[in-house]
Amino acid sequence: MLKSPLQIARADYAPKIPASLKGAVKIVEGNKTESVADQAEIDKMFPNTHRMPVITFESGEETSVYPVAKVGVILSGGQAPGGHNVISGLFDGLKKCNKNNKLYGFLGGPSGLLDNDYIELTSDVVDEYRNTGGFDIIGSGRTKLEDEEQFDKVMSNCKAMGINAIVIIGGDDSNTNACVLAEYFVKKKAGIQVLGVPKTIDGDLKNEVVETSFGFDTACKTYSELIGNIQRDANSAKKYYHFIRLMGRSASHIGLECALQTQPNITIISEEVENKKLTLDDIVSYITDIIVKRAEQGHNFGSVLIPEGLVEFIPAMKTLIGELNDILAANESDIKGLENNQKRREFVATKLSADSSKVFTSLPASFADQLMLDRDPHGNVQVSMIDTEKLLIDMVKVKLDELKADGSYKGKFSAQGHFFGYEGRCAAPSNFDADYCYSLGYTASLLISEGKTGYMASIKNLTAPAEEWIPGGAPITMMMNMERRHGALKPVIQKALVKLDGKPFKALEENREEWAMETNYLYPGPIQYFGPSQVCDLTTRTIVYEQS
Repeated sequence: MLKSPLQIARADYAPKIPASLKGAVKIVEGNKTESVADQAEIDKMFPNTHRMPVITFESGEETSVYPVAKVGVILSGGQAPGGHNVISGLFDGLKKCNKNNKLYGFLGGPSGLLDNDYIELTSDVVDEYRNTGGFDIIGSGRTKLEDEEQFDKVMSNCKAMGINAIVIIGGDDSNTNACVLAEYFVKKKAGIQVLGVPKTIDGDLKNEVVETSFGFDTACKTYSELIGNIQRDANSAKKYYHFIRLMGRSASHIGLECALQTQPNITIISEEVENKKLTLDDIVSYITDIIVKRAEQGHNFGSVLIPEGLVEFIPAMKTLIGELNDILAANESDIKGLENNQKRREFVATKLSADSSKVFTSLPASFADQLMLDRDPHGNVQVSMIDTEKLLIDMVKVKLDELKADGSYKGKFSAQGHFFGYEGRCAAPSNFDADYCYSLGYTASLLISEGKTGYMASIKNLTAPAEEWIPGGAPITMMMNMERRHGALKPVIQKALVKLDGKPFKALEENREEWAMETNYLYPGPIQYFGPSQVCDLTTRTIVYEQS
């Protein structure tokens, strides 16, 4: 296989790990835990895996003798930088626990478990993927494991192979599935452990025991490099406003982190929009006001960061989308039978409530059409396909034209739209993510060897050097609450949204007025893999602020 010079050099990188994982290890159990909410309901649904203790691994004096384990691993959901190092750490840890341990990778995500489609992950396979981006070692998928027929199929396949543990590397939904599967296997006395590893570039899987999800660091550094490059261009050409939409459907962690790394003129945070009950017009007016004030200083350029899921946080739009979901589902054949998008818009408008119909008909036709696109498998609007940045550009231009007509705006406005999404999902992991992911995988191997199930691998103290990190495991049930999904209450891991009273957002809030008027851009540049630690091993601004 042909490799680039960087691939060759990165293959030799040895991830830094916590000191407690370097020799003999002992397990330390802490206090028993409970779910973040709805404890009585979680008790009923998870009688065997709720209220388990948090676990930490410390340096031990005697090497433990662990039984042979056969372990299956899957990558679930969207890609995130560092997944290959989780598997590398899991493989190395299993071999250290017992040289006869075996690791199998199920192909294509959870569907591989159902279809019994797998490969054995040997050193020859794993060594090719160390410190690389992507999920191509075994592929990923979005099949949900949520009913007993599927659980029984997985149990049957694992028993036939002699597998006694499954590691699910995924986000909040995937780890919710891991928790449900773990409980089911205990109930059935199947003898199959299930462990989770926290993955998502969106950064919305974190809590008191999971300080960050893997991939967030690398993705934000990748996006911030691109934003910095664009801002340098904007400050050079001095003629464009760049509206940049960033991944992050359910939370604005990526937008906030990239803002702290690059200091753009305008940053929209979805959680703030929802908290202040802002309308689409309020957001357009806010952006327009800054553009007008910058023009008065002779600056007809700038940068605007927009979270991918913004439209779902605008209260009136959220209500509209909820109604559209029901209407599109109930009238699918009628709508598809109409001859063009105009007829479809007119039909849908008659089915909406008066307020939502008013909002819907006020939208540009192209944007209204995007809101009517087919839903994803979970019944949600596919926000990555909605060009929010173009909508805002069009609406800002209309408002600026009105201001120019009455003489209150004398500047020039030209805009470019960008969407940064897939660019950050499969980048070669930063040193932080390479180290963090390897440590998570290694920790998962110890949780398996210690016979634990229903746990998520956890590494704490992440702002310290890697030697001082604290590995352990957190019961997945402690992260759960009950939420309404498809009309029924279901146990799910609670998403971590941007906290408006948290230090990261406060840092943005304290500086946003100055960043709006001045050109104080930061240019982070590309991810640094080789060089001084203060450059190469930096973690995100978010986690530094959170732990300061």
